[in-house]
Amino acid sequence: MAYPRMIMIRRAIAETHYLRSSRCFGNRFSTHHAISNVNDNNNEKKIIDNGWGGLGSFRRYSDSSSLGGVGLPSYMRAAVFWEPNKPLTIEEFRMPRPKVGEVLIKTKACGVCHSDLHVMKGELPFASPCVVGHEITGEVVEHGPLTDRKIVERYPLGSRVVGAFIMPCGNCFFCSKGHDDLCEDFFAYNRAKGTLYDGETRLFLRSGGKPVFMYSMGGLAEYCVVPAHALSVLPDSLPYAESAILGCAVFTAYGAMAHAAEVRPGNSVAVIGIGGVGSSCLQIARAFGASDIIAVDVQDEKLQKAKAFGATHTINAIQEDAIEKIREITGGLGVDIAVEALGKPQTFLQCFNSVRDGGKAVMIGLTPAGAVGEVDINRLVRRKVVDCN
Repeated sequence: MAYPRMIMIRRAIAETHYLRSSRCFGNRFSTHHAISNVNDNNNEKKIIDNGWGGLGSFRRYSDSSSLGGVGLPSYMRAAVFWEPNKPLTIEEFRMPRPKVGEVLIKTKACGVCHSDLHVMKGELPFASPCVVGHEITGEVVEHGPLTDRKIVERYPLGSRVVGAFIMPCGNCFFCSKGHDDLCEDFFAYNRAKGTLYDGETRLFLRSGGKPVFMYSMGGLAEYCVVPAHALSVLPDSLPYAESAILGCAVFTAYGAMAHAAEVRPGNSVAVIGIGGVGSSCLQIARAFGASDIIAVDVQDEKLQKAKAFGATHTINAIQEDAIEKIREITGGLGVDIAVEALGKPQTFLQCFNSVRDGGKAVMIGLTPAGAVGEVDINRLVRRKVVDCN
């Protein structure tokens, strides 16, 4: 069975392949691979460039004493989150083993999503210690026992794959209704408990066997176990490192623009927050034929890059009133579609108030737990402003 989210990511991959070849996209989607630590003073992420495709400082096991199973090491390394605002540490793990319906991936690249940073800053409660990272590409190296033949045929050993951050179980009420983004097991087990769907993690420290929880598949590791429903084939033409964000930032943006916003040629679009998701939204809006494409951020460097990604106008929200400027650009009306891709109450309001009457405000930025954004209910109801994600 093909699940809607996975159909979406496969379409996003196909669109990316086409758009990249037609030069609608920039030359690189993602230049960050793995996170080193969170700075105690300003919470800035430090990135390791993993030249061979694993975590940057990792040693590749090659001695025969480390081999377990069919040519696989007995151990691996991963970056472990222990507590908020503390550095991640590189730890040795027993080689994770996939169970039925699961696949073991040799990680080639892993992006750093802002939701990972929310966890590491303590803004999103999650079980610890854990391994974060859910924007992965890699190579299939093992199938779980008794895994369905169709899965094995679709993802044979050695095949190139990209993972999705939401890993649908395929069996719950929401998955059966085609809403696998609301998968009960994903939220009840992985997000609430840090496990896969049998209630167990696949990660155990080499020394002492202490269990370590998984944020999605725990991608900041040399190897990770992924439910097969969360995988898609990665074409040979798409590099591992540049494609890592396909399973989160790009397909989140694709879903927002294609399905929630339903961007059409000639639409005016404002994107608020030009990070990984926001910059992807700009590129997709351009590819879909939007006319005025307005990028809003507070960093001039990001706004400069936004022009290369398709923005026709840029607004620094510190230097100008973003809402007034958007209305000026659109002849006083507001945009047909505004997208909030940052996850803050103030940008939520900016998004809502930037939309013309009858337009769409699309909220996709993940906020810290408990954040609240107020809206003018009368405008929402009487002026037909649609708020969707």
